[in-house]
Amino acid sequence: MTTPVALSIAGSDSSGGAGIQADLKTFAALSVYGASAITALTAQNTRGVSAIHPVPPEFVTAQLDAVFADLSVGAVKTGMLGGRATVDALAAAFKRWSPPFVVIDPVMVATSGDRLLPADAVDALRTKLIPLAAIITPNLPEAAVLLSEPVAVSDAAIESQGRRLLSLGCSHVLIKGGHAHGSESIDYLISANSTVPLAGPRFITQNTHGTGCSLSAAIAAGLAKGEDMETAVRNAKVFISAAIASADRFAVGHGRGPVHHFHRYY
Repeated sequence: MTTPVALSIAGSDSSGGAGIQADLKTFAALSVYGASAITALTAQNTRGVSAIHPVPPEFVTAQLDAVFADLSVGAVKTGMLGGRATVDALAAAFKRWSPPFVVIDPVMVATSGDRLLPADAVDALRTKLIPLAAIITPNLPEAAVLLSEPVAVSDAAIESQGRRLLSLGCSHVLIKGGHAHGSESIDYLISANSTVPLAGPRFITQNTHGTGCSLSAAIAAGLAKGEDMETAVRNAKVFISAAIASADRFAVGHGRGPVHHFHRYY
């Protein structure tokens, strides 16, 4: 029997709601074995990030080489990368090991508003990592930053930005609509041949810590299990919607609490 394996490359969230911790919870909830390479340690909780301690890029490389040399990684997802040197290290490792699928969540700002990616690393992300990606998963503000454009406010503008992001070299773009308004949260899955709107209910809750991390991790889990891209994205959308809908079962912290990754089980 082959065990599906997914690898998260991201920062550690000391409060457990986002980053590596959210990714490993997502992998486990979706019956995928999770491995990790930590790019940064953060001191954070549901109220915000108080300190960031980057992991040296050469040690990030050591983690990646150790995992790829031994585990049959079916899909990789990236989250918080910390800085330009780490982006360079990841690009080199992906070229060396050729993972089947790379899911890039271009994490730039935490839910609390704290900046997680220095400006000088954005260009490296754009030119070195995105061309290696099977899919990137920006929200509306992140898509705008990657293109140096205003945030899209219409369906046509979102699709147009998605197509310009495709021109950076990735195979698919999922622009997330969580920052938009309306009774539905609509994500747009864009490829060379199609645009697929994926609508879901918009839930009234402040407990949304880790939603972006968990969605991209769920996509990686689906790809690691052999799902095609659209199926992986659809299933991930269903998973994260249910995790948000169940988030208020928790009473964790005094700010933006976590989503409920194990809503299917308790």
